[in-house]
Amino acid sequence: MSSMINLPWISHNLTVLDSNDPSLVGVSGTVVNETKRTIIVRTESREISLAKDVITFAIDSGDPIIGSRVTQRAEERIGRRY
Repeated sequence: MSSMINLPWISHNLTVLDSNDPSLVGVSGTVVNETKRTIIVRTESREISLAKDVITFAIDSGDPIIGSRVTQRAEERIGRRY
């Protein structure tokens, strides 16, 4: 897994690589918040809330992260082993 998986993601760039919803593929922007089940990203035009369990994404062009594997709060995710 990516080394970014255990780091805070806020203010980092996120790109959606794959999704059950084809309209989300390619969405890219700056992470502004993270909850247990969602990541909020500011794109050039708006803020969008992404459900973690339907996306595969990369942080700062790193390794792919499968969203359904990181459905916990950031503070819980940071200390977890994957």
